Amino acid sequence: MPEAVDTVPAEAASMYPQLTFTARGIGLKSLSVAGYEQAIPRIGPAARTLAVRGANAIMVIGTSLTFCRGAAFERALTDEIAAATGLPAGTMSGSLVEGLREVRAERVAVVTAYSDEVNALLATFLQQSGLDVLSMRTIKIAERVGEASRITENDIFDAGVAACEQTARADGLLIVCGGLRTLDVTPLIKARCGIPVVSSMPAAIRKAAQLAGHPGVGT
Repeated sequence: MPEAVDTVPAEAASMYPQLTFTARGIGLKSLSVAGYEQAIPRIGPAARTLAVRGANAIMVIGTSLTFCRGAAFERALTDEIAAATGLPAGTMSGSLVEGLREVRAERVAVVTAYSDEVNALLATFLQQSGLDVLSMRTIKIAERVGEASRITENDIFDAGVAACEQTARADGLLIVCGGLRTLDVTPLIKARCGIPVVSSMPAAIRKAAQLAGHPGVGT
């Protein structure tokens, strides 16, 4: 987890109450290039700690933390964690790409809680992953971990609809930032806009469940 505390996201219990989740925080200081560079070396040790605790799979939560150096880095990070722990591994940004592929979305509208600097890194990562970014909107800029959780579902809904309305060619909407609480609002946006919606935390928790041997069916 990006936070400095070992807190499991609330979405985990909501989506998969039958599974047990455990977390290890790495203390990401800021949603910025400088913050990511300081935090990345702490990902491996955190993963190994979870393996010692008895985890069956590892998921790196933190979308921008895992897309900040591009698609090749995200794949290498996943492979390194798997090799170091002997466990199936994934990242939040990788889970987003996989989620879009599952719904066959290649031309995407995007909503984030990031600065222009981080949005540019996201656009590069998505393009390197074979996706066409047609529009990108920032709801409100979150500069530190946890700030995005203050953004309301109404704010997310309005930004999602606006991003979809900005382009008529999008075949998917991507809501990016693990701190955004999207579990309940994404079905509303999908119903309004008529295209699939993939968002950070639900996609990562679903992939984590799959890596641990659960079908991961549903949200």
